[in-house]
Amino acid sequence: MSAEEAGGVFRKAQGRTLDAFSAEKEREWKGPFYFIQGADPQFGLMKAWSTGDSDRGGDEWEQEIRLTEQAIQAINKLKPKPRFFVLCGDLIHAMPGIKAVFSGHYHRNAGSTYQNLDMVVSSAIGCQMGKDTHGLRIVVVTAEKIIHRYYSLDELSERGIEDDLMDLMKKK
Repeated sequence: MSAEEAGGVFRKAQGRTLDAFSAEKEREWKGPFYFIQGADPQFGLMKAWSTGDSDRGGDEWEQEIRLTEQAIQAINKLKPKPRFFVLCGDLIHAMPGIKAVFSGHYHRNAGSTYQNLDMVVSSAIGCQMGKDTHGLRIVVVTAEKIIHRYYSLDELSERGIEDDLMDLMKKK
């Protein structure tokens, strides 16, 4: 769901500030409020736990999806609404059909493969701790494969996405 579809529910931080909690509005105590903290939807763990096979048993997510939807529905019914919601812990335990995991936080490009699973680490938009340039990774997903390429911010601004990747997105 886009921010537009959500009617402004989703906020975008700008200038290291999230306007949902502006300093001007939050400067003085206005009274009690509540927020909700959820933890560990951990898609795939329920089957793995029930079968006793933590390494290979987490290939089904139906129970966790149902429970997560139930949690969202319960929160949406609350009056008054919580001030905010924070989700902590593990989001995923097992990855059925997953071919690649994309992450950041290392502030440099890196990656490896383990048992046909690609781990792709993208360098930072901000502070670089290696020799990579500030940039973004474009990931194209087709029915057959996942192709990714890291672009410096300058490259992406000046040239855009390369033709071979654009061609892949035109195929049905």
